Amino acid sequence: MPRTFVWHRTRGPKKTEPNTLTQGKVRVTQVRSGIGHTARMRATLEALGLRHHQASVVHQDSPALRGMIMRVRHLVKVTAAKE
Repeated sequence: MPRTFVWHRTRGPKKTEPNTLTQGKVRVTQVRSGIGHTARMRATLEALGLRHHQASVVHQDSPALRGMIMRVRHLVKVTAAKE
């Protein structure tokens, strides 16, 4: 099967914004256990500050946080936090 997409280094944005934080804060609540999942997922939960089942933490919204949430999106619930 032929490749339909080829990545070119010269294509894409010339530079990215150094700080792309959004304004709000988000509350991340663990709704499922990390038991039975990969060590990488358990480490991500630990990095988010979720030490046990039903734990909840508030973080400043950022692209890095969104990436961590995306990795464990089936284990957590994300809501907007009150300031």
